[in-house]
Amino acid sequence: MARLSFATLRILVTSALPYANGDIHFGQVAGAYLPADIFVKYHRLRGSDVVYVCGSDEHGVPITMTAQKQGLTPREVVDKYHVRIREAFKDFGIEFDNYSRTSLPLHHETSQGFFRRVYDKGYIKPRTTRQLYCPCCKMFLADRYVEGICPNCRAEGARGDQCEACGRWIEPFDLIEPRCKTCGETPEIRETKHWFFALSRFQEPLRKWLASKPDWKPNVRRFCEGWFKAGLRDRSITRDLSWGVPVPLEEAKDKVMYVWFDAPIGYVSSTKEWARQQGKPDRWRDYWEDSSTRLVHFIGKDNIVFHAMVWPAMLMAFDEWVLPTEIPANEFLNIESRKFSTSRNWALWLPEYLSRFPADPLRYALAVNLPENRDVDFAWRDYHARNNNELADILGNFVNRVAVFLHKNYSGRVPDVTADDDAGLEVLKAIEAAPGRIATMIDGFRIKDAAREVMTLPALGNRYFDKQSPWRSHTDDRQACDRTMATCVRLISALEVLLYPFLPHTSRRIGQMLGLGVRSWADAANPAIPGELGEPTILFTKLDDTFVDAQMARLGAEPEDTKEAQVISLDEFKKVELKTARVESAEKVEGTDKLVKMSIDLGGEKRQIVAGIGKAYRPEDLVGKTIVVVANLAPAKIRGVESRGMLLAAVDGDEIALVTVDRETKAGCEVS
Repeated sequence: MARLSFATLRILVTSALPYANGDIHFGQVAGAYLPADIFVKYHRLRGSDVVYVCGSDEHGVPITMTAQKQGLTPREVVDKYHVRIREAFKDFGIEFDNYSRTSLPLHHETSQGFFRRVYDKGYIKPRTTRQLYCPCCKMFLADRYVEGICPNCRAEGARGDQCEACGRWIEPFDLIEPRCKTCGETPEIRETKHWFFALSRFQEPLRKWLASKPDWKPNVRRFCEGWFKAGLRDRSITRDLSWGVPVPLEEAKDKVMYVWFDAPIGYVSSTKEWARQQGKPDRWRDYWEDSSTRLVHFIGKDNIVFHAMVWPAMLMAFDEWVLPTEIPANEFLNIESRKFSTSRNWALWLPEYLSRFPADPLRYALAVNLPENRDVDFAWRDYHARNNNELADILGNFVNRVAVFLHKNYSGRVPDVTADDDAGLEVLKAIEAAPGRIATMIDGFRIKDAAREVMTLPALGNRYFDKQSPWRSHTDDRQACDRTMATCVRLISALEVLLYPFLPHTSRRIGQMLGLGVRSWADAANPAIPGELGEPTILFTKLDDTFVDAQMARLGAEPEDTKEAQVISLDEFKKVELKTARVESAEKVEGTDKLVKMSIDLGGEKRQIVAGIGKAYRPEDLVGKTIVVVANLAPAKIRGVESRGMLLAAVDGDEIALVTVDRETKAGCEVS
């Protein structure tokens, strides 16, 4: 087989800095982080000089509003969520070279130096302007403290910095029928002094620069063309807040920088921090001051204006650092056919998911359905099908059946032969072609196509294994069986490398079985095989039929650490009938570990209920207990077994404790 070879590239990759005011949700993962991580992992395997930086965005109104809501200081909020975000990324397999935070002195120093240089060059000027002021809250209202009707698309609920409906960047004063988001009162107009960045002076330089990017995604170009048509306006880059990067001017000592001025500078300060950690504090310059650097910003479409217009204009004004080479902006991920809405609790949170399920099935479900060119939908039924039908039945099945066969019939040893028959040569040809084809897709930011292309290989392997029938040839034609098994292991060896950008945890488990050590992307085209395989392992666990209903029931719940008590009326509470019940018999639901089927006495009425308590209680220990159940819950079928009621239990992670009564009580008593 031929060997792949690649030119060495210097690439700096960034993902949009997430606000440290809440957990990461699936929409953010699909938009800016998973595609970037796949791109970076591929380039590391390829041998590129690639650095991937990010960090928590810890300034601005989103932070102060969360602090107000939770009764904390801004510092307490960012300290809490910075750790949660960083750990969630790590557990999900996102591998940054550096994950920083914008509250660090290094970032303040870098941002203030940037501001001062652009100010000294005449691109930042003070201006007395009118601004919304809330007499009730006694403060000027910065961007997100105001909401109203968008002046462009007339959508209600537009924020004072951006309209989520049309994506346009707006100013609070432009809103129709503005109101203070804190108290709901109509603000009044007062004069104040702010500093403005001369964005209007960069309309033609930006237009010319963007014209040199004909291969950029249509959504980015289309968005920018709309801004050019409307005409660029100078933008205020200071705010009347106490939390943020202080403006380095004596006459603006009571102002901080607008978060979208200092946030992209966070890419630079994060690179600086990485260089210092390497013991080479000036190495950041190799990426920011060398024109050969390929600077790639992965973002969602709501950040296009800042990354494709404002940030490049800032860089042109600064005139020392490289401009973005590519901005692969993704569209939005919807949930079960509805738009993500954290305010309405219609969201899926990464830390919550990772507390219950492995990372790779979600990485795969998102990767093969990324919103690269249009908004797409995430559905738990689709996740269930991909886990069971593609990961377990195709990929996991192929790897496992090959390993089991070799251990059973070859004592784990791999025949050292190369196929020369037509069927084997077809597989070897597919292996040789796959790395180059997948590389072209990833480099062209067709990550979704690349993920799907990788999964054609285990499907090919299963077809080949079935057609060659080694369980027969092992007896009838041992040489043919040897060729079959060696070819299958070569395919698994290639998959270890090719899967790594998409399913890193799975790739490592395959790597442990193969024991071939560190590999490169080029190795996948001519994969080595070990002399002996490690023990077979089940790569993916199939999900049962109750999975989708269970996840739909949880959908919309806030993360446990941020949820607030939901107030209901007494009349609403009275609709729930809580009664004592005595367990008369109990047994496991066939084919499950957790589900227990119980026959209960509700005071003369016999019922059957099903509960997922099998790992905390043995069925025989439940008999005779007096429990508390919701008696007027609509009947449901769980794994085909009818359940007419729900028992109450206290749940702390994996710990479950039934709610019982503290003295002998007859069955059927009301609980109130």
